Formats: sequence, C-alpha cells, structure tokens
Amino acid sequence: MRSIWNGAISFGLVSIPIKLVNATESHAVSFRQIHTEDGGRIRYRKVCELEDREVTQAEIGKAYEDADGSMIPITDEDLSHLPIPTARTIEIVAFVPEERIDPLQMGAAYYLAASGAPAAKPYTLLREALKRSNRVAIAKFALRGRERLGMLRVVGDAIAMHGLLWPDEVRAPEGVAPDAGVTVRDQELDLADALMDTLGEIDLEDLHDEYREALEEVIAAKSAGETPPETREEAAPGKVLDLMAALEGSVRAARESRGGEEAGPAEEAEVRSLRKSGAPSRQAPKETGGKKSTSAAAKKTAAKKAAPKKSTSASATGGAGAGTGRSGRKAAAKDTAKKTAGRGTATKSAPAKSTATRSAATKSPAAGSAADKSTAKKSPSRKRSA
Repeated sequence: MRSIWNGAISFGLVSIPIKLVNATESHAVSFRQIHTEDGGRIRYRKVCELEDREVTQAEIGKAYEDADGSMIPITDEDLSHLPIPTARTIEIVAFVPEERIDPLQMGAAYYLAASGAPAAKPYTLLREALKRSNRVAIAKFALRGRERLGMLRVVGDAIAMHGLLWPDEVRAPEGVAPDAGVTVRDQELDLADALMDTLGEIDLEDLHDEYREALEEVIAAKSAGETPPETREEAAPGKVLDLMAALEGSVRAARESRGGEEAGPAEEAEVRSLRKSGAPSRQAPKETGGKKSTSAAAKKTAAKKAAPKKSTSASATGGAGAGTGRSGRKAAAKDTAKKTAGRGTATKSAPAKSTATRSAATKSPAAGSAADKSTAKKSPSRKRSA
C-alpha cells in the first residue's frame, strides 16, 4: 500500500517513525460526461480568466479569496513555516475510553505503519499499552494544509487512526426530533424488541453492494451488445396506519426471511394481537348466544304446549301405562270395545249399574274391564227371564 504521509508519532519523549496509509478504498463505479449527440467526451479545462487560455498544473497555485473578492496567494513555503508542532508529527495529547468518542466525529481511517526497523520496538510498545488499558489515544496532526484531530486504536496487530472532526464542527440536532407529546406504549415496545430479536445479528462480511453489482451487469451486457437485464420491481408497501399492525407484519416477514418457516407456538406467544385501548369489546359471540337462547326458549315453550295434548290422549286410551307400548295400545283398544258393548247393554237393562261400572272404570282400567265382563254375563239372563 502506498503511503500518503510520512512523519512520527510523539508519545511523550518517545518518537515512532511511521507512514500514513489509507485504510479504506472506494469501489463505486465512476462515470464520465459525454456529448449525447455524438458520444464525445466532455472535459473540464483550467483556463486563466485574465489571459483566456488553458494553463498547466505547474502554473497553478493556491490563494485565499477575501470578502471583497480579491485573491491572497498562499505558497507552500508559507505553509511550511506555520507555528504548529504537528506539521510532521502525530502528537498524542490524551488517552480516553473509546466510548467517550462520539461516532459523529469519526471521519477517514488510516493505518499507521512502522517506518523502518528502529520503529518496531516503540510501535509495539504503544500497541500493547493501548490493548492493556482498553483505551484509545487522542492526537493532533497536520494533513493537506490544516491541523486535524485523530483517534488511535488497535486493529489486529496494527495501529489505526481515525480522523475526527473538531467538537465545534458537529452540529447539534436541533429541530430534528419529533415534537413532544408522542407516547409509546409498552405493547409497542415489546413488539419492537421482538422484531430486533428476530432480525438478530449478522456477519458484516456477508453484506455487499447490490447496486454496484447490478450496475456492473448492465455495463457488461451493453459492452457485449446484449440487452441489459431487467431489474425486478418490488411491490410498493401499503400505507399502514396502525403501528401495531406494521410491527406485527414486520416480525412475521423477518421470521419468514430468516428461516422460511412459520413460527412455533412458543414464538407466537411473544407476538399476539392486542386490542386497542378504548375499543369496544367483541359483540359477535353475544349476538350468537342470544339467538341460541331464544330458539331454546321457543323449543321449551312448544314442548310445554304439546304436553297437555299427550296427557289427554293418554287418559282417553286408559292411562299413561297403557300408551307406552304396543301391548298397552292393544289392551286399551279391547277395553274400549268392551266398554262400548257394556254401555249399550246397560242402557237398556240397568241404568244405575252401568253408571257405577263407568265410575269404576274411570278409576282403574283393570277394574273397568272386570265390571264390563260381569255386566255382559248378566245381561243375557235378564233377557231370558223377561
């Protein structure tokens, strides 16, 4: 890796010669501007406004534009004589816990490489001291014409430096947060926790730039004279007005994307539908229950109305015992026939006795049957005597 800056780390009275190397690189696809009519390249040329001609890089210098528009030239010699001790030195000023550093301050990252064999021992000493203390070093250094702030930390067996913004360069988040008065319920927090647990952790090595890969496929296809692949269109998400429904849907989608299986009973117990506060209770079961009770009451009423008809028919056939079976119905029919014959005979011969026979038959079917037999036997003898 090519170094972009040479200097030394000032660690108290210890000086460590180092080289500054970029720790990151960009893989973004860059484009050139062209003339759409003929494909000609569009270039920017550096032209002097006073002479109206293009100038070379060797003729270009630096200047500061004043408020009135005048230019104040600044040479490299002017910059080399700046009264700062960090012109070629990374000066460590403090050691602090890493959590004291606001991530908003972090900028570009660099690796600090030991420059030569004499730098190996002090370089290792600083690295091991940072490891054992679980702290980071705050340092000042000058790069590209201005003094900067940096944070040194251990990455593997190397020391890395993150460029930091000065504290007054970080803007306060005024007017960014929503207005006060928004409340979040515990149920919503529980669902948010369930969603975070479902998404879980991920290995950052598995993440990649899908946009860049798709763009490279388009460039390769057009270069080969083929039709660029069509990008699948994702369905636009529906407008969800209920935050609880959106959280529940997110949890389900995350589980499906993670495992492709439905959540088990234990997992379903974590995410359950919650009734909104102030919403009326369900009424459908009550309406159904009311209909059932009404129909049951109607059946009971019909049964009560039908009961007297059964008792009347039972008494007409000779009591409840006679109407329960087939033998009882046959016996009742025989008794009725005998009673009819007995009543006809008793009406002609002995009215008083037939009345007694009927009253006895009303009390007991067996007694009535015996009385009818005796009456039928006596009637012929009376006819003969007459």
